[in-house]
Amino acid sequence: MKFAILVTAGPQGHQAPDSALAFAKAVLSRGHELSRVFFYGEGVLNANRLAAPPSDERHPGRDWSRLAAEHGVELVICANAAIKRGIREVNLAPGFRISGLGQLTEAMVAADRFVTFGP
Repeated sequence: MKFAILVTAGPQGHQAPDSALAFAKAVLSRGHELSRVFFYGEGVLNANRLAAPPSDERHPGRDWSRLAAEHGVELVICANAAIKRGIREVNLAPGFRISGLGQLTEAMVAADRFVTFGP
């Protein structure tokens, strides 16, 4: 089965990005395909490589980057939401890329299951 995920919550103050990451790992571990994770709204903040949480706290951007590197999952952030929140190519975490909402629409159409995490 082919899955796509939408994340609309930032890494601080909301469980959604962690739940999305756990879901993504579960999908892959069961042999399903995860074609794309799209980050929109506050969700684009997960792609900020300059984020520096304390060493005893989770680091969602790094964890998403690792997932992309290990499994070839495409991580796409919305260009307009990124610009609005100060995310540019220079501070983009590895594995993420900036694109438009067309990539979200494409993911929704191509997937058998489309799952959203966020408020």
